[in-house]
Amino acid sequence: MAAPRVTVIAVDGISPFHLSVPSLVWGGETPAGEIEPWPIRVAALRPGTLRTSSDFDIEVRHGLEAVRGADVVVVPWWGDPGCAAPEEMSLALREARDEGAELVGLCLGAFPLADSGVLDGRSATTHWKWAEVFRQRFPLVALEPDELYVDEGSIITGAGATAGIDACLYLLARKEGQHVANRVARRIVTPPHRAGGQAQFIEQPIPERGGDPVAEAMHWAVRNLYAELTIDILAAKAHLSRSSFTRAFRARTGATVAKWVLTQRLAAARELLETTAMPIDAIAATTGFGGSALFRQHFGSTFGATPSQYRSAFRGS
Repeated sequence: MAAPRVTVIAVDGISPFHLSVPSLVWGGETPAGEIEPWPIRVAALRPGTLRTSSDFDIEVRHGLEAVRGADVVVVPWWGDPGCAAPEEMSLALREARDEGAELVGLCLGAFPLADSGVLDGRSATTHWKWAEVFRQRFPLVALEPDELYVDEGSIITGAGATAGIDACLYLLARKEGQHVANRVARRIVTPPHRAGGQAQFIEQPIPERGGDPVAEAMHWAVRNLYAELTIDILAAKAHLSRSSFTRAFRARTGATVAKWVLTQRLAAARELLETTAMPIDAIAATTGFGGSALFRQHFGSTFGATPSQYRSAFRGS
């Protein structure tokens, strides 16, 4: 069986790292000659010199005509999530889909795919930082911002930066077998599959202060996560009635008190896992989960990894 023909669409100002990911995973040295490297062409809106986000340019030999006949078309990056892709790029993506090519959008590369309409009625992911922009621009796409990659059959989208490697390894495993993907992962020194999703990497900001009684109560809660943190207790700290506090809290955060408290406790637990050697049971108690069983349950359902797995991945040496 012939190796899939791949076209990677590069745009002006592209990140060299994002551009290199498909070649790193699919086009490099293959394990024990089991498969051919996938032939990869880089295309731009027009052939010629293309700026990168680093201090060098690249020479691109192909225009969008290189999309025709490709088995896999990849958009590895996009410069401005608020700006729509040009219609000629959208047209090339739609034609590739209609001809049976598999489409891959990595990181912000999901935006041009959505601009073309090929993701309408489907699920997708992108970099967590731009999730709200994506939702606003593409209401017909079901965004799954916690996932490292989303498989919609003929379309795969990956989350930010190195999640592109995860998505490319996944497609390699689907086409060539997991054993091949495992060997390639060893060659490039990365796990063949990472536990957990993009939620592991999303920063949870502490609410701003400024004389607002609700914000003051929230700050008190963050400093006392080990304590019981009910609506009534926080309302009393804000000197508001239960109903007034609940309305004001939801207007400020868009969440219930219980959900917000859980988010803050998980954020504190992540920091302790990353920066200390504190035992799991002690972290559970310090952050208000009580027993470690409840802590593990909430941590696993939110991040897709156990506290120990998370610590192993994120704690500095």
